[in-house]
Amino acid sequence: MGGKIKNFEKLAATPARKFALEIAEAGLEAIDTEKSILSRVSLKKGVLQVGKELFNLAIFERIFVVGVGKCALEAGKGLERILGDRLSGGIILTPNNPSFEMRNSKLEIRFGTHPFPTKINVDATSEIIRLLLSLTKKDFVIFVISGGGSTLLCQPSADAPFVEASGVKYVPENSLPEWERESMMLRVLFEKGGTIQELNTIRKHSSLARGGYLAEYAYPAASVALIFSDVPGDDMEFIASGPTVKDVTTVDEAKGVIKKYDLEKSTGLKIELLKTPKEDKYFEKMRNILFMSNGTALAAMKAKAESLGLHAAIVTKTLSGEAREVGRTIAMDVSRLPDKTVRLYGGETTVTITGKGKGGRNEELVLRALQDIGDDTLVLSIDSDGHDNQGGYAGALCDIMTKKKTGKLGLSPENFLGENNSAGFFEKVEDYIETGDTGSNVSDLIVAIKHP
Repeated sequence: MGGKIKNFEKLAATPARKFALEIAEAGLEAIDTEKSILSRVSLKKGVLQVGKELFNLAIFERIFVVGVGKCALEAGKGLERILGDRLSGGIILTPNNPSFEMRNSKLEIRFGTHPFPTKINVDATSEIIRLLLSLTKKDFVIFVISGGGSTLLCQPSADAPFVEASGVKYVPENSLPEWERESMMLRVLFEKGGTIQELNTIRKHSSLARGGYLAEYAYPAASVALIFSDVPGDDMEFIASGPTVKDVTTVDEAKGVIKKYDLEKSTGLKIELLKTPKEDKYFEKMRNILFMSNGTALAAMKAKAESLGLHAAIVTKTLSGEAREVGRTIAMDVSRLPDKTVRLYGGETTVTITGKGKGGRNEELVLRALQDIGDDTLVLSIDSDGHDNQGGYAGALCDIMTKKKTGKLGLSPENFLGENNSAGFFEKVEDYIETGDTGSNVSDLIVAIKHP
């Protein structure tokens, strides 16, 4: 089967496995970024249509595309095809390795680092801001905002070449480069299981390119942002730390997160925070559209399951909690269901790191589910962007075959969990799921099956 899952045939050793993989494949296909852009965005007689929204581009002299995040490159490719000669230029900033070339493109492509920022991200973000500051009311900007954008849009004020324009001035007392300071904070928050809302509350008040700042820089140009959600609940303010959305969080709330996780003591840093733009005028000509979310993937997965003769239901689009606890609950719940039943979940769990292994929340969820898996149940979990943290895989699946391999190899799932080494475990039993960069990002997708 030629699809997003590269090791589909190797994994599909039983009917239940084949069903689960086909369901996951349907979800990934439904959120294909370039295809969704080409099917839902059009330009006819000078009018740009995004879903049901209409924008008269005929009144503008120049049109720009600015894309940030894991979906930016594929979306930029689609938008350039749609806009054709009307496109004046733009910048794409992504952490993904492209599976295609954009030859003779009017878009400048910049590749940043993820999940931790570096000077590469700072320099690329500076280019984006310079472009936006050059715009006038005769220009129109199409933003693409997607997961991964928070790390990419690193613009600490002490290093910003346009600090005067922002009105924010300070020089941190610590001599470390500010992207390294941010990386230190993020590592602590990751290790302590901080939520995406907590992470991005800190991030919004640590950069001159998040929390509505891109909307401020683009003003007085008119803008639309196509937002691809990887945040449970689809709150646009927290997707990529809301660079085009008016921020309602405050410095005091960010201070609350710092205090909760004792960040200054854990990092040894004095953490400086920035205010975010609050003036309404910067957002009056900015239209934010939730363009893609995990609901699209889950609906396609449900339809695929039903076409396979299974009874399917979407349990939640906002799954959260500690990965291993969620895995245990899902495994136990699916065991109580009637045969030929599928339960689907979307969202993002967290992992409290205590070991030094590799792997992410999806593999950890499945590894814990393995301990409660029955002879007739299966659990599959993947990150829709194709990378489950630093493990190198999209996720994993487990069933009775996995359990038998575990026993044959003399492996202890508990020991691998203790080391947060879920990727290492699934490498040994060969039940990891491999996709590479999908160019999509709508949080995690989980399939649980009770089969005969």
